[in-house]
Amino acid sequence: MMDKAVILAGGMGTRMRKQDEAAGLTDDQARVAESGVKALIPIDRPFLDYVLTVLAEAGYKQVCLVIGPDHDNIRDYYQKQAPPQHLSIEFAVQAKPLGTANAVAAAESFAAGDPFLMINSDNHYPLDAVRALRDIHGPGLAGFERQALIDKSNIPADRVLKFAAADIDNSGYLRRVIEKPTAEQLAALGEPVYLSMNCWRFTPNIFEACRKIDPSPRGEYEITDAVQYCIDHLGERFEVIKSDSPVLDLSSRQDVAPVTALLAGTGVSF
Repeated sequence: MMDKAVILAGGMGTRMRKQDEAAGLTDDQARVAESGVKALIPIDRPFLDYVLTVLAEAGYKQVCLVIGPDHDNIRDYYQKQAPPQHLSIEFAVQAKPLGTANAVAAAESFAAGDPFLMINSDNHYPLDAVRALRDIHGPGLAGFERQALIDKSNIPADRVLKFAAADIDNSGYLRRVIEKPTAEQLAALGEPVYLSMNCWRFTPNIFEACRKIDPSPRGEYEITDAVQYCIDHLGERFEVIKSDSPVLDLSSRQDVAPVTALLAGTGVSF
């Protein structure tokens, strides 16, 4: 079974760096937020510890953290301060912040021809979703039911309504991911609507796709474009694993308090 996971942890954390006195952060939280390294925001333990715990519980064994060239604090933490007991952790460096597909491409040596899970470092994904992606054959996407995210997660409804939506065919496979869907596009999908929170199962074909796509209008290489290349040109079919469990999102300082409340009492073991 698939036991590799790639975690994108090299972003600049622009929204997290933005000052917000109303967020009520502790001094330690404010210090880490200023660095932009969302994965290390302390919620008793660094946020990424909780993410890794879910992966270990789901049966993953090998993890690659894709970090930026200046993110030695993440490397030092997992190599020196909190070395894992149940996971092996490697690091890949994304030389420049050129988008999610560019970040995934940095992990090609780690994948070594094997399928792998890809997730964000600033999202806490539910166990049922990451475990189910291990059990399928071929590539896949965890699709999270829109209303469940509104009801159960820390994410305000106005943000959820802007998230990328999955266009799913009658067989349960992905046609495309619709970025920033309009009301008309969402209505055409019907209910329930399933959203992408960047929780993917990839085959090695994703690396070819990452090399073939063009940059987006904002000059970045987007993983959704690479996925569409896999569908349109490489004949891959992405099975959509549907989940009504919450995903916790740690994008800005306003997210810290509600995520802290929702993780209260959660232990870590990775």
